[in-house]
Amino acid sequence: MVQKAKILLVDDRPENLLALEAILSALDQTLVRASSGEEALKALLTDDFAVILLDVQMPGMDGFETAAHIKRRERTRDIPIIFLTAINHGPHHTFRGYAAGAVDYISKPFDPWVLRAKVSVFVELYMKNCKLREQAALLRLQLESDTNGGAGHEREPAGLLAELSARLAAVEEQAEALSKQLDDESADAAAVATAAHLERKLTGLRRALDALEPGTGSGAPVLPA
Repeated sequence: MVQKAKILLVDDRPENLLALEAILSALDQTLVRASSGEEALKALLTDDFAVILLDVQMPGMDGFETAAHIKRRERTRDIPIIFLTAINHGPHHTFRGYAAGAVDYISKPFDPWVLRAKVSVFVELYMKNCKLREQAALLRLQLESDTNGGAGHEREPAGLLAELSARLAAVEEQAEALSKQLDDESADAAAVATAAHLERKLTGLRRALDALEPGTGSGAPVLPA
């Protein structure tokens, strides 16, 4: 069973959270509510999220301050943040949002279809990265097993490598389709950059697998982080 991605919804007004849940329910992912910046930061301590939808105007810790805390934490700094605001205060206000680390800035009332499409891109990228990390972990286990087994250890030649290669090929195919989709839809620059980063990781993992094939050298390949 494929694990669902988590999406963090942060807004101090319950009716806004309800509206976001109605819009994003079609994505069939796990939607997590937070009614304040403090509550959002608490949720981020224990769970991993694909994307954060963050209201700007909240009492106490507003969206800008909340985003600054998120970007300062190593665990959460790379989570995409989409700012939502009820009022368009002009270029200076928008610039402040991007400076705080937002990948997008949407004024209310927003188009539900547009918001859902933007969120779905980051969910898809998150799922591809999760699959990539799984493949890298399997490869590391194989390398450790070969290294620790010593001279008396009999390697399982084609079995695991073939399985890893097939799984990686599936991820590569999906990543390529996603990149083409982003090119066709004039997607956000942040989404395109994230997809390019994913492709670089996939290339590194493919090279690592190729290096394990017989006759390609004895040095251990460097795996993508």
